[in-house]
Amino acid sequence: MNAEKCRELFNFDIEQLKKSKCNLLIGVDEAGRGPAVGPVFAAAVCFKEQSEELINKLAKLNDSKKVSEKNRLELYPIIKENTVNSVQMVNEGMIDRINILNATFEAMKNACMDVVREVRTTCMVLVDGNHKIKGYEFPQKPVIKGDAQSASIAAASILAKVERDNYMKALDEEYPQYGWKSNKGYLSQAHIEAILKYGVTKYHRKKFVQNILDNAGVEQQKLDLA
Repeated sequence: MNAEKCRELFNFDIEQLKKSKCNLLIGVDEAGRGPAVGPVFAAAVCFKEQSEELINKLAKLNDSKKVSEKNRLELYPIIKENTVNSVQMVNEGMIDRINILNATFEAMKNACMDVVREVRTTCMVLVDGNHKIKGYEFPQKPVIKGDAQSASIAAASILAKVERDNYMKALDEEYPQYGWKSNKGYLSQAHIEAILKYGVTKYHRKKFVQNILDNAGVEQQKLDLA
């Protein structure tokens, strides 16, 4: 991927900032809404300056799902060094209590507020997806497939993805039998078989695995699903 795509991403942000009449722009995205294990992560990113040098350094920037793990790891420190940013998470227990959508909003809101407190000026927030952040009262705009349109959202998607992947690799060391290092907590067939064999851990989102266990006729008490 050449720098032209990256330049288009930054140009999108410039246009959105002009329309907003705010001083700075924040992009926010999440990682981990779909898995059955661990927290949901959200990252907020604000590029305070843009240059050709930075665009060239970030030439591989795109939606994190379209960027290889190797390239994500290369982009991660560049984004960290050239932005005001925050990565926040909401754990699996809270996800079970308030549901994954509300947990995602909470993580996004906390990440955005963290950045706003640091930059101390009015910011427009571009939110990946079709929902505004519930409970966030400052200017914001949902952008469908925003991680493929906005530099700030794309950068946020990279930070959230890398940090959540690292978190899941750490959990894998504690519970290697579930394959979290590779499946990242998604319910692959091997992961499902491991749940049925070894049970549910403290890191599993209980409501995410309930149907699978019900369908398999597994006793809830045995797997600590109370």
